[in-house]
Amino acid sequence: MTEPKTPRRRSLLKGVAVAAGAMSAPMIAKAQAGPINMRWQSTWPSKDIFHEYALDFAKKVNDMTGGDLKIEVLPAGAVVPAFGLLEAVSKGTLDGGHGVLGYHYGKQNALALWNSGPAFGMDANMLLSWHKYGGGSELLSKLYASIGMTAVQSFLYGPMATQPLGWFKKPITKSDDFKGLKFRTNGLAIDLFTAMGAAVNALPGGEIVPALDRGLLDGAEFNNASSDRLLGFPDVSKVCMLQSYHQSAETFEIMFNKPKYDALPAKMKAIISGAVEASSADMSWKAIDRYSKDYIELQTKDKVKFYKTPDAILQDQLKLW
Repeated sequence: MTEPKTPRRRSLLKGVAVAAGAMSAPMIAKAQAGPINMRWQSTWPSKDIFHEYALDFAKKVNDMTGGDLKIEVLPAGAVVPAFGLLEAVSKGTLDGGHGVLGYHYGKQNALALWNSGPAFGMDANMLLSWHKYGGGSELLSKLYASIGMTAVQSFLYGPMATQPLGWFKKPITKSDDFKGLKFRTNGLAIDLFTAMGAAVNALPGGEIVPALDRGLLDGAEFNNASSDRLLGFPDVSKVCMLQSYHQSAETFEIMFNKPKYDALPAKMKAIISGAVEASSADMSWKAIDRYSKDYIELQTKDKVKFYKTPDAILQDQLKLW
């Protein structure tokens, strides 16, 4: 004779009710609240490897938080122009972003100290060391406060290799070749090339090649073999000059809207800090791999000719700095 099923069913239902009742209020609230979503923008076109670096950082955070924090990164121009990122993050129009301090040059030119110039003899990794342990972070906070950008939480990461002098119609053989040259750069390098006699135009990455193509620029620099190739530089120029002191130690910047960042749980802030450092290492490793391959492709497939920047030009740059 089988036992009645009703009492057992009641017992199971009672057990489920007890388990549900044992959930704390914070646990229930968390289950109901769902993940924290952040909408970011980079200062890079979607096809640039720099935007890929921004996506890499977001993925690390998203994965390390188990999806409790979800960062979506849009390309430059999706919400605001590339040079408008700082204000957008400060005002809360965007929750965060990815760029470089040199893009804020027009608001406070000292901000470009972290991405333009010979950096007092430091390479980019040394610059990051100074930023974290030598007072750079505190100085950056003061500079942001001087222009009213106190609602920004900034993290620097991603040491960049020394950048080429740039792309030109013909090789640059002496400093006088810059006189009257319509040239693109950014940050404090604007002052350097202006002092060399160039007519400088600061343009975001996605606008450089079209300007070269239309003759609005005679020459331009952006950053590296992969970015330059993806942005189409070899389509408008076959001459690239290597070595320069205009940007020999640059890093990336990760920005959060500070009120939004401050509201995050301590555990998420710790994950973000760890993700910044992990992304810094990964970015530099990926850069070595990808840039090396693209330098080969630029020479073999795109038929670009690379020239060493003459030492006399390099010495003139240092004198002007």
